[in-house]
Amino acid sequence: MLAETQIAVRDHVRNFAQARIRPHSQAYEAAGAFPPDLFIGLADMGLLGMTAPEAFGGAGADYVSYALALIELAAADGALSTIVSIQNSLIVNGLARFGDAEQQRRFLPDLIAGRTIGAFALTEPDAGSDASAIRTRAEKVEGGWRLNGAKQFITSGRIARLAIVFAVTDPSLGKKGISAFLVPTDRAGYIVDNIEHKLGQGASDTCAIRFEDLFLEDDLLLGAPGEGYKIALSNLEAGRIGIAAQSVGMARAALELAVDYAKTRVSFGKPIIEHQAVGFRLADLATRLEAARLMVLAAAERMDAGEPSLMQASMAKLFASEVAEQVVSGAIQTLGGYGYLEAFGLAKIYRDVRVTQIYEGTSDIQRMVIARAL
Repeated sequence: MLAETQIAVRDHVRNFAQARIRPHSQAYEAAGAFPPDLFIGLADMGLLGMTAPEAFGGAGADYVSYALALIELAAADGALSTIVSIQNSLIVNGLARFGDAEQQRRFLPDLIAGRTIGAFALTEPDAGSDASAIRTRAEKVEGGWRLNGAKQFITSGRIARLAIVFAVTDPSLGKKGISAFLVPTDRAGYIVDNIEHKLGQGASDTCAIRFEDLFLEDDLLLGAPGEGYKIALSNLEAGRIGIAAQSVGMARAALELAVDYAKTRVSFGKPIIEHQAVGFRLADLATRLEAARLMVLAAAERMDAGEPSLMQASMAKLFASEVAEQVVSGAIQTLGGYGYLEAFGLAKIYRDVRVTQIYEGTSDIQRMVIARAL
């Protein structure tokens, strides 16, 4: 049962997303970017610092409200919901939890106000799910650190003005020798090597990044030396709940298109939803989607209650992301040939939703986490 404030958040974001974002979703994809003023609009609604404390300029919202907001954004545009999810769970929350007072004063206002988009630079060409295998190095020099290395699959690597970068500072300590740094992307030595051409989510840039002798002052170290691995894993629950919420939102948009079509498309003298083959397919998809939605909200409720929620977040992410692909595929099947056409919108959702089984931990990783918890 949702509280009145949670319902208000959901409805407010839904109205904004359906009026302001969804009609332009395909144009954003074609342009390969979102207009900067759209981030300002999201920030004005409190969506770029939803769960951050009000003392930092955040909305101080609960995680159920956060999940509901992401569902609505994803129902309008999957790529935009990815940027918002990372901004909240990894960038703003990372600074709020581990940044010192000066770092928070320096960076959080612009992040929460939408003037700065953040990037989370952990993954490397040879280090994905195994975060402890990163090779990027930060060498201690007079007055700071010298950063060298490469990162891969970095969301918003091109448009970000601030990146949280993870690098090895003491190779002898293994994962305890990894540290986190706040990297302004206008520094000499921050190089975007490539903007990846992806299957989906084309309006959200994903980049290969290189660091060449990039100098960072001591005050840009996030947390203490050697805390990088802990920082990287600290927001897994919120991140995975966010991706699960995205999955639900994109799948819901696809199912709504399929149901609307099935009600109006007449075949053999009646709407095709009245044919058992179509009606049962949609019933099954709707049932799985509702189960996924409830799993997302249940995991978020555990976070709000301060209960351990990593297993539930992993379950929600695993189930919702895999169900989402099934739902979108079934929606395409319902529209038949029209579902395969770009003009009907399902093709874009199908492209956008596939990555939810990969980022924030693949489905295989989620199963490993759940199995360990069991």
